[in-house]
Amino acid sequence: MKITDIRFGMLRVPLKTPFKTALRTVDKVEDIVVMVHTDDGRVGYGEAPATAVITGDTHGSIVDAIRHYIAPRLIGQDIADLNRITKLVQGAMEKNTSAKAAVEIAIYDLWGQLYDAPLYKLLGGGDPVITTDITISVDYIDKMVADSVAAVERGFESLKIKVGKDIGVDIERVRAIYAAVEDRALLRLDANQGWTAKEAVYALHALEDAGVRLELVEQPVKARDLEGMRYVTERVHTPIMADESVFGPAEVMDLIRMRAADIINIKLMKTGGISNAIRIADIAGLYGVECMIGCMLESSISVAAAVHVAVAKSDVITKVDLDGPSLCAYDPVDGGVNFNESEISISEAPGLGIREIRGLEPL
Repeated sequence: MKITDIRFGMLRVPLKTPFKTALRTVDKVEDIVVMVHTDDGRVGYGEAPATAVITGDTHGSIVDAIRHYIAPRLIGQDIADLNRITKLVQGAMEKNTSAKAAVEIAIYDLWGQLYDAPLYKLLGGGDPVITTDITISVDYIDKMVADSVAAVERGFESLKIKVGKDIGVDIERVRAIYAAVEDRALLRLDANQGWTAKEAVYALHALEDAGVRLELVEQPVKARDLEGMRYVTERVHTPIMADESVFGPAEVMDLIRMRAADIINIKLMKTGGISNAIRIADIAGLYGVECMIGCMLESSISVAAAVHVAVAKSDVITKVDLDGPSLCAYDPVDGGVNFNESEISISEAPGLGIREIRGLEPL
């Protein structure tokens, strides 16, 4: 099975409600879809969002990176030579992690098809059913409380609460949500770099003193402020998780050595795809550090790949934040992973199991 062509499409899917964080507001998924074709007529699918405020990637940069730098290296390569192909992808250029991720996801999809097995089985196996949280966008307190209660009533047992806009209001937001959901759901906070280190310690002490129990707090300070991350981690009881601070394996090792976080959030769009996600999980496992697997605003194409990784690495990836498809107004994908509110399950179809993508615009 050799690669003959790489093509592109644009996928646009409206969200059920606008997605609001300390960094941005978005009302639809608008992602580049990558289709890798082979000489036996098969197609592998990948996907990449333009998350410029986090990864630096735009729609144009994703397409150009693949078309001019990555694709020329891959034409004629044999899918069976997986390690060689992922090395070619990662070595094609610096950064551009979303572009690399989209291509790698499509390659791993084909690898599963080659051996007629769902991807998670080739990556190590596991229970093909996992549970995700759901994101509660930053908004007025009453709206966030209502959204949280509605999510619990839909069956979600973990809520990821977006904060980081205003420290005083953030504390009130969390206290109100905690009181409303009581013990029916775990709360995870995500400040998206919106606090300073001292603000984070102040807010978390205030919440801890008020009896609010949080499962974790994600990326309280700026991505490059590892000293700030360590400052917060050392001074609060609540576990601190690094997200934007860690993209690849080397950064993970630095963060672990500094003891700058308790948990690491793996996202395929940060790691550059599945190969480095697996490396990060393995490194974290060696040091006894838990991981979460998360996603950007992605459809069920690329999130499916993250699900397969989560299942295969469930000994280290103990928390799941793969709610992108649940935030979409509909699922454009036929086949593959089944997203049913908080429950996510993998079929026995080979690779990612994708049969068709509806509404795909050729590029």
